[in-house]
Amino acid sequence: MTANWTLERDADDIAWLTLDRPGASANSLSRAVMEELAAQLQSLQDTPPRGLILRSGKAGGFVAGADIKEFTTLTDFDSARALIRGGQMVLDALEALPCPTVALIEGFALGGGLELALACRYRVGLDDGRLSLGLPEVMLGIHPGFGGTVRAVRLIGAPAALDMMLTGRNIRAAQALRLGLVDVLCTTREQLEAEARQIITRPPRPRRASLALRALSFAPLRPFVRQRLLREVARKARKEHYPAPYAIVDLWSRYGAKGRAAYEAEADSIARLFLTETSRNLVRVFLLQDRLKSLGDKTVAPTTRVHVVGAGVMGADIAAWCALRGLEVTLQDRDAALVEAAIQRVRPLFERRVKDSAKRDSAIARLRADAEGRGIASADLVIEAIVENVEAKRALYRQLETQLPAGALIATNTSSIQLEALRGALRDPERLIGLHFFNPVAQMPLVEVVHTASTPASVLARAVSFARQLDKLPLPCRSAPGFLVNRVLAPYMLEAVHAATDGVPLDVIDQAAMDFGMPVGPVELSDMVGLDVCRNVGAIVAGATGRTLPDLTPIESLIRAGKLGRKSGEGFYRWHEGKVQRPAASLVARTATPTVLADLQDRLLLSIANEAVACLREGVVSEAQLVDAGIIFGSGYAPFRGGPLQDAKRRGIAECVARLQELAGRYGARFTPDAGWDLLR
Repeated sequence: MTANWTLERDADDIAWLTLDRPGASANSLSRAVMEELAAQLQSLQDTPPRGLILRSGKAGGFVAGADIKEFTTLTDFDSARALIRGGQMVLDALEALPCPTVALIEGFALGGGLELALACRYRVGLDDGRLSLGLPEVMLGIHPGFGGTVRAVRLIGAPAALDMMLTGRNIRAAQALRLGLVDVLCTTREQLEAEARQIITRPPRPRRASLALRALSFAPLRPFVRQRLLREVARKARKEHYPAPYAIVDLWSRYGAKGRAAYEAEADSIARLFLTETSRNLVRVFLLQDRLKSLGDKTVAPTTRVHVVGAGVMGADIAAWCALRGLEVTLQDRDAALVEAAIQRVRPLFERRVKDSAKRDSAIARLRADAEGRGIASADLVIEAIVENVEAKRALYRQLETQLPAGALIATNTSSIQLEALRGALRDPERLIGLHFFNPVAQMPLVEVVHTASTPASVLARAVSFARQLDKLPLPCRSAPGFLVNRVLAPYMLEAVHAATDGVPLDVIDQAAMDFGMPVGPVELSDMVGLDVCRNVGAIVAGATGRTLPDLTPIESLIRAGKLGRKSGEGFYRWHEGKVQRPAASLVARTATPTVLADLQDRLLLSIANEAVACLREGVVSEAQLVDAGIIFGSGYAPFRGGPLQDAKRRGIAECVARLQELAGRYGARFTPDAGWDLLR
């Protein structure tokens, strides 16, 4: 027995090796864990058992992967390569044991955890709805490093293995069995252990990819497959932004997952990737995500009943998401037909998210139409998602308070109105909190939890825990115009209007932002949010911060014509079934010079950074790291850049300030550097 591993031999001379990191909720392969595993494997090599069963002592899963925090300590190529080669040699020793080896997998086996399982001859999985196998390293700007780029291809063939590595997509039980990632699926833990014993006593021939799949890795075919893969990768990611997918394709195309040289090349490649700005920033983002997840207080009683007022896009989506997460939900609006239509509109979400028909029907049944508001009296939480009008919200709160049970909270989904303007309508204003979800609710992970200086800590804790209950990332924000995300996006999107007014074509504006790494440009984003919402939020933020609004006549004309963006089918762009219909690239878009695009990028993205600095200075969010986290998870800001403040530090604070001053001289005072830049020096 070591600090992390327990080795036992039973009466049948079967060795049971259990990983259970003390004080950790999930197992990970830290340096210490791997060193201890090496010692255990040496003892088994010296006195081989009849077989080895490798398992987890954690109820939630097998192994989550490598210890990501250790990645931050790697400062040079040699140390990074030494870490990877050390891990490879440990798993080589596991693979070389002269006895059958079985990985007993419950829950997740991800990254290094799956690589550990792949080094065993056999894998047995528990099919209880939780089984999830994946190689998600690409999400951290790297690729598998403990032999996964070789063993995965060897086991299930290049197409499936490369897809797993290139997308980071997890594989569920049935598909894992079909692909050959697991040899057997069991429905109970007892059966799982029995199957593992059976394999050891009567070992079958180990799985291997079929000849047809292996043929794709033959040297004559690899160049053709490589070109197709590179075209697919290029459609999703630029090499200068995300080099890891290109490195995965390169490794396979050069070595075909064969020979010791493939392992050596894997180590060299990942060691180089560890040191890239992309990987460092993506690791930072991962750790920030974990930090937001940790904000939930597990001692807070969970919310069980939610009443949502407002059956528009946001209200209906919030209600549906709450029902999907197991809560009892009632949805109210002024007209029963509106509520019923909203419930029908969100049904596809249930169909996409819940494949089991019985569970799907149960989830749908938890969302009930309630035009009369009967659900208010039994609700733990009422979420208001009505029109962005102060008086309308205040009138609703006065009505709600007469029906709410003691201790129930009211949460507003307002995107920009300060709580101070709303809470005066309540006899108990301390029960009001902000829960600002982002559109689309099912896809956007962030929820801004908005509070005032007088919000009780217990109320804030309940709201944060509720967000975690919904599997969202809670970001506490002080009540301020636009809070954090909309506050920083407003000048970004308004600058797009300024640029358009200057004669820059819309597609060029969007292209400049996407070249920077944004998932969509500010024009398309305006359509996604809704032009009416953008106008209102922009006016609120501009009024509160003293910004000069651009000429909004084109937007007002579209709004008057009912062209509000994606939700109406047309705004700046046309939309079909929720997808943008881009016009054919304009001549200007095709011929825009790098200088033009670089100038646009600075106008757009430094607007975000400058406002983010202002939010930090004003204490809207408590620290720079959380500002970056909120903007990344709330807006999709290019994660490989680590957030606007992190990217500004990389570029150099002095250079950013100087560039803002230059832009202020050319385009106006809206680019004046905020005093908060000194906080980052």
